Amino acid sequence: MTNALRPLLLCDLTQSYAPHGGGGIGTYLREKRRYILDHTPHRLLQIVPGPEDRIVEDGRHIWAEVGAEQVRGSPNYRFIMRTGVVRDVLERYRPDLIESQCPWVLPWTAIHYAKAFPETALVAGYHTDFPEAHIYRVGSSLFGSFVASGLRRLATGYAQLTYREFDRVYTLSTVMARALDEYGIGHVDVLALGVDTKLFHPQRRDPAWRDSLGLTARGPLLVYAGRLDNEKRAYRLLEMFKRLPSSLDAGLVLIGDGKLREMLEEHSRGWQVAFPGYIADRAQLARAMASADIYVSAMADETFGISVIEAQASGLPIVGVASGAMPERVPEGTGVLVPVDDSTAMAQAVVALWRGPYRQMGQAARSHVAGRFEWRQTFEALLGEVYPKALVAAQARMEKGRSGWNGPGILSNRDLIRQASR
Repeated sequence: MTNALRPLLLCDLTQSYAPHGGGGIGTYLREKRRYILDHTPHRLLQIVPGPEDRIVEDGRHIWAEVGAEQVRGSPNYRFIMRTGVVRDVLERYRPDLIESQCPWVLPWTAIHYAKAFPETALVAGYHTDFPEAHIYRVGSSLFGSFVASGLRRLATGYAQLTYREFDRVYTLSTVMARALDEYGIGHVDVLALGVDTKLFHPQRRDPAWRDSLGLTARGPLLVYAGRLDNEKRAYRLLEMFKRLPSSLDAGLVLIGDGKLREMLEEHSRGWQVAFPGYIADRAQLARAMASADIYVSAMADETFGISVIEAQASGLPIVGVASGAMPERVPEGTGVLVPVDDSTAMAQAVVALWRGPYRQMGQAARSHVAGRFEWRQTFEALLGEVYPKALVAAQARMEKGRSGWNGPGILSNRDLIRQASR
């Protein structure tokens, strides 16, 4: 086992990174880097897809891009198929722990690497219940529910084979933890993601922001931030908006990019809808959130909802759907949840909220998030609970022949990473 008396080299490995238009994974990688470098002695290796092979070492941080082709229909994303290059990077740096953050191809690169270097601990982030969200829902729309059910069974089998190989799995909601339990995967922790509540704050509200977008509506300003694609059901938001009464004089801002953007722009011509694109500057995004009135989302398979808690931290109530992790993110008194794909019900919820206690709900949303969903808490749990369990399991593999052995090395690993993360 790696010497527990020295700082560790931790590794993030993911397909789900995009430098522009990216979502939660990009935010997670950025915030994790900041926490590791500012609050621990560890080093961090982050391996992501890019236009070409590139490694940048900056002190204790190593950024490795593996050249990959763009994903058709999602040009901001790339998909790594050159797993040999990933393996070369892993063998060059020899991480003590690998955290895999997506389900396709790369988890098995990490698994095969750990078989060659069994002292390496493996952690998987199960960010999406992909047999349901990616396979069944997409398959149903393309081939019908019968074929989609068969594809889901195959995907479930793949998930079972894959995630049983990891020393520890974390998921982002109790809903997904229950799904994994049904798959027979029990070594699971629930990890809450975070938000910078000092950055995302109601005080960043700027009345001039609406005008800067060219909107003349003076009623409620609705905002959404995320990918503009089918998975996020961004088209439902435009359907909802068109069902609002004209007397409401509402405006809608769709922040983000994606394959549906051109279609949505075309269908919103003449309406009070703005498309500012992906906002990379976090301060500008915080200003945008705080300058709106209600956050809206039609996402049926929300895994956690970083943009939701960013909106809540900004003092916005939520109108969303009663599915996925959304019921956990939006407790009673902080917003309204409606059935999936019911644009009429969503429009009615917006009207009722605007004409009712939307300010009080926004304040309650802020109170719900502040002090409960901070990035510091996320990474304290990751490094203080999830990682130590993985390190214990990895050491158990190394000590497999010693029946009943419970030496001090296991405790020292747990204590080391807890102390180092303070």
